[in-house]
Amino acid sequence: MSDRIFGVVGLLLAIGFAVSALAIEESFLSDAVGPKAFPLIIAAVLGLSSIAIALRPDAAPHWPSLGRLAEILAAAVVMVLYAELLPVIGFVIATAFAAAYLTWRLGSGLVTSVVTGIGTSVGIYVIFHLVLGLSLARGPLGF
Repeated sequence: MSDRIFGVVGLLLAIGFAVSALAIEESFLSDAVGPKAFPLIIAAVLGLSSIAIALRPDAAPHWPSLGRLAEILAAAVVMVLYAELLPVIGFVIATAFAAAYLTWRLGSGLVTSVVTGIGTSVGIYVIFHLVLGLSLARGPLGF
């Protein structure tokens, strides 16, 4: 039963995502694909996956323990905080903290997680901002 509920919730989320994507206004300077294409592809994949889950549920689903559910909730909180703090502390700092926490919770050691977080943050900054010239959120340090 829980798989069917999860599938229906995913389908409703996909529909909401598609409706939001269709509401995106296109400027006259957009490319041939436009800004709606990628969100609509994501909505379609989510919708099809949700339908498959709802129609073919697992006979005996295995739920994670309470401790594991708390870790999943903590990861979701970190991602919400990341989105909220991104414009305040900037891309590099916010991404370093989020990536370090998430890799630590996935099983890396503390030092390895910090190095991975910093490396991920700086690597993405170099590729997307310095090489490709895309705008990323600037923090109090100017990057």
